Amino acid sequence: MVRVMSGIQPTGALHIGNYLGALQNWVRLQGEYEAFFAVVDLHALTIRPEPETLRRAIREIAIGILAAGVDPDRATLFVQSQVPGHAELMWILSCFTPLGDLNRMTQFKDKSTQLPELVNAGLFTYPILQAADILVYRAERVPVGEDQEQHLELAREIVRRFNGLYGATFPEPMPVRSTAPRVLGIDGEAKMSKSKGNEIGLFETEQETWEKLRVAKTDPQRLRRQDPGRPEVCNIFSYHGYFSDAATCAQVDRECRTAAIGCVDCKKLLARNLEAVKGPIRERALALRADPGRLDQILGDGAARASRVAEETMAMVRERIGLPKAGAGHG
Repeated sequence: MVRVMSGIQPTGALHIGNYLGALQNWVRLQGEYEAFFAVVDLHALTIRPEPETLRRAIREIAIGILAAGVDPDRATLFVQSQVPGHAELMWILSCFTPLGDLNRMTQFKDKSTQLPELVNAGLFTYPILQAADILVYRAERVPVGEDQEQHLELAREIVRRFNGLYGATFPEPMPVRSTAPRVLGIDGEAKMSKSKGNEIGLFETEQETWEKLRVAKTDPQRLRRQDPGRPEVCNIFSYHGYFSDAATCAQVDRECRTAAIGCVDCKKLLARNLEAVKGPIRERALALRADPGRLDQILGDGAARASRVAEETMAMVRERIGLPKAGAGHG
């Protein structure tokens, strides 16, 4: 089967943007490809998290991935740092990546502006580690959102350069587009993010979710209950498109435009449909937290499987570029 690879950083609690933009897609992809999914903890080091915070976050992200429906019998789930090939290949690829290519990465420029106190070499070379994450499994497909397309193109350039020097080694990874490439937060302005405080948490209770929806931004021109609404500009209606069926979406569209329902009615309907999705995920997460040994087994098995595949790649790479075999002395 064609391989697909993707990862999620353990830098914050999962929210519905993560579910719609990544996890829901992963559940589908595990039935179509040979899937490798990772908690990419090495990437998280760029923001220098507290050690215990990072340890907890790694487990919580893994729990969320499983609770969302990723099946360890159908996909390889692992923690990035448990597979040494990622870091080794990243260094090798760094030696084949011109500085100018990294200088063009807009995400680095954006993060440097937002968090100047955290600008470091790891943040600058972050796209090369992303390329290594993909290429160490010789993955041919990569799920991407709009903010990662430039990084994937860099990975493809690295492949072309390496293959040109050493012969066909890596496939050029192709994007798999997300069905929800950019989910706005409840402010209706910025992409949903824990750091922006505009998220709806994947594990939040029904009441916690409602408290956020209750004050979420809707059509700014609908000031009174009797004012007709414009669903096409309402962020809450965009959520209905993800969590409500077609008949419900049509009903909300029609009744919003005629002021037959108000914004609170629309939000209550969305809250019910959100809970229908989030409730089972929350229950599965609780069961996983209650059985830490099971999570350890899943991640251990996944790391072993990922390491075997990664080592096959690294043996080939070392041979191509002239490095000795792993564990061998310099002859």
